Amino acid sequence: MSLRDRKRTRTRQALVDAATDLFESRGYDQTTIAEIAAAAEIGTRTFFSYFASKEDLLFPEADVRVQAGLDAIAARGPEEGPAEVLLRALRQIGEDSDDLSGRLAALRLRLIRTVPAVRGRGLQLQQDAQRQIVRHLAAAFPDQLDEVGAGALTGAFVGAVTGALQVLLGDSDDPIEPAAVQQALEVAVAVALTPWLRHPDHQQ
Repeated sequence: MSLRDRKRTRTRQALVDAATDLFESRGYDQTTIAEIAAAAEIGTRTFFSYFASKEDLLFPEADVRVQAGLDAIAARGPEEGPAEVLLRALRQIGEDSDDLSGRLAALRLRLIRTVPAVRGRGLQLQQDAQRQIVRHLAAAFPDQLDEVGAGALTGAFVGAVTGALQVLLGDSDDPIEPAAVQQALEVAVAVALTPWLRHPDHQQ
């Protein structure tokens, strides 16, 4: 990674961290883009080189998660079915980041419940991601899935992730270690995908 790319990565993370702090302390609607940019020590106009909207700060790794899924499908082994591929992608996401299991994930869930704009952006990103995964799964496993079957499997996967995280992060005032959240998430998703697993007795 070049020096310029490293600087951009640091600035992008500084914006996410600043937004997380301000959303938690002041509230989402009470926090402006200008205040977030100032906290990250950049100009307001520069903010839009990194994020298109305030809502997008809560989903900084949405594209990364989708790409992890597509990469897992592309790198599938001969012993893997479509459910195993999705579970491997979930494990890889957890190893690379705590975006699904850490502080920002808990904040994101709270704001999805309470802020219509955040909820709408989350649904849009989720639907876009599902469409991409469905297309690639159906193409990768034509003997096992048509697009309807791929849609059902992907919907079960996404629904399991969402439902498990709502329980793990959404209703507790006591923070849970990201590693524990990730482990519980993987177990819950494996249970939900059992009908599609080739070897359901060896989910982990």
